[in-house]
Amino acid sequence: MKLNRYQKVALTTVGATIFLIFIGGLVRASGAGLGCPDWPRCFGMWIPPTAVSDLPAGFDATQFNVLKTWTEYINRLIGVIIGLLIVATFVLSIPYRKKEPSVVYSSGAALVLVLIQGWLGGQVVITGLSEWLITLHMLLAMIIMMTLIYAVFKASEQQLELRIPPKTRRWLLGSGLLLLVITFVQLSIGTQVREAIDLLKNMDRPPARNLWISKVGPVDELHRSFSWAVLLSGTLLFYVARRRTGKPLLNKLGSWIFGLILLQIATGAGLYYLGIPPVYQVIHLVGVAILIALEFILVLVVNRAGEQPDTG
Repeated sequence: MKLNRYQKVALTTVGATIFLIFIGGLVRASGAGLGCPDWPRCFGMWIPPTAVSDLPAGFDATQFNVLKTWTEYINRLIGVIIGLLIVATFVLSIPYRKKEPSVVYSSGAALVLVLIQGWLGGQVVITGLSEWLITLHMLLAMIIMMTLIYAVFKASEQQLELRIPPKTRRWLLGSGLLLLVITFVQLSIGTQVREAIDLLKNMDRPPARNLWISKVGPVDELHRSFSWAVLLSGTLLFYVARRRTGKPLLNKLGSWIFGLILLQIATGAGLYYLGIPPVYQVIHLVGVAILIALEFILVLVVNRAGEQPDTG
């Protein structure tokens, strides 16, 4: 598929958004959420200090950790870059206003959402890492990612030539939508687990790290049990995509989605049994972002195929 300038920039923005989710995972896993105690500056500076001796007056030296400060600062810089990329995406979408206005609308929606996301990021710092704001911040990142994917797809769908039998399409679309909804439910439950862990680790006398999950209670049990729903619906999708369509694109999407589900289950088990290793936290968070992206792409592709006449 030959990409035009809009498609290239928009796809770059999607990739950058997923990379930002990765960096956000590093921030959380390293405990660097307050590496910069103020916002939008960092220790009152646009470029943060590299040593305690460089701290401006009025800041507590015990707040400063050069690694955490620069991890959070890089996270903010990437957020700014993504904001600029989304502005460029919106500007480049304007030529689509007549032939495919949904491209302009979705690009504009992404721009509005990223402005809200930037404001939320500031509120997270100002409130001292409020648990529910962190959750909202993450969920909004997923929505921005999906909005951009939709915009790119609508700008590209005329180049997609895919025909599948009507019955297979219904099964594939149904199983894809089911899996997407279940994955979002599982993500929402997972955010509640994370919120409970944040409360534990922020206690005056927090328990040992390897005991955090065991003290979360019923919500973690629900999260682990609900993984069976993700696995079963993913298995159904994998079977229909691999055995009933005969289309390489759908075969690949089905295989990647199923593989990511297995990876999520494996890292989830590692988080539970190995005392929440930070690397597993990052993989688990980025994994669900990529999983949702691929599930959404599959649904869009199958829905588009349904608009074309069936040739058998």
